[in-house]
Amino acid sequence: MLRPVTEPTLPADPAALAASLEATGYLPDEGLATAAYLALVMHRPLFLEGEAGVGKTALARALAEVTKRPIYRLQCYEGLEASHALYDWDFGRQLLHLRAAEAAGAAERAEELEASLYDRRFLLARPLLQALEDSPSVLLIDEVDRADDEFEAFLLEVLSDFTISIPELGTIRAQTPPLVVLTSNRTREVHDALKRRCLYHWLEHPDFEREVAILRSRLPDVTEELTRQVARATARLRELDLLKPPGVAEAMDWATALHALGARELDPDTAARTLGAVLKYREDTDRVHALARGALFGGG
Repeated sequence: MLRPVTEPTLPADPAALAASLEATGYLPDEGLATAAYLALVMHRPLFLEGEAGVGKTALARALAEVTKRPIYRLQCYEGLEASHALYDWDFGRQLLHLRAAEAAGAAERAEELEASLYDRRFLLARPLLQALEDSPSVLLIDEVDRADDEFEAFLLEVLSDFTISIPELGTIRAQTPPLVVLTSNRTREVHDALKRRCLYHWLEHPDFEREVAILRSRLPDVTEELTRQVARATARLRELDLLKPPGVAEAMDWATALHALGARELDPDTAARTLGAVLKYREDTDRVHALARGALFGGG
């Protein structure tokens, strides 16, 4: 069911949006704040690409909080089909309805009974349909690079006019286009046709001072000295030839783990014991252990 549409109050400019995002704990740089602002005012999807853990998904959640919109997330994967993203019919409830009608001796004609089985109450809305019906909203299409080419083509069609056709019910159109955020870890190239439909922004790992600010904002109980040491060590890890360089999310996990152990600074022994919070592959852990730990995790 569609809820009454209330046009959201948009930030006055990218700087105002950046300030609002910072209030939620998300610290964007000027380029990212500008891209997000333009996506809002132009009603264009925002395509975010970059390494895992740089804050792509977190931005969508922060934008939902700032704009006071519900957020619907579609996690992409190989073999994802349109029915899993759009809608499906609740076969179990349809069957119960049919049996109840038969038990009650309903005098409905076959055509009327069949039509009643495809009432809106039996429709299971998936993220794409939910985002269009519950407008204005934020639609997060996460890791689109994991989906197949066919699903990309389907997405392009939906994002062109924000409408969905359901043969049994008709066409559903978003009263206000959702703010669409697509993310990609670049495990493969996404087709140009989909990218052209979007505003594009590449997210880098934050520089040292910005990462310290992010960690301090999200983890206020962690000491500033430990925060700076974690940020410095994480940056050094990213310079290594690792299978999966750690992102901001891993740095946060690492600082949280160290804080939970009562650590007030990052020494080589504690760092070695907590690598599982920041590295996720055995090969990466072995490589770091093989290097001079003091050079990586020393306080300098």
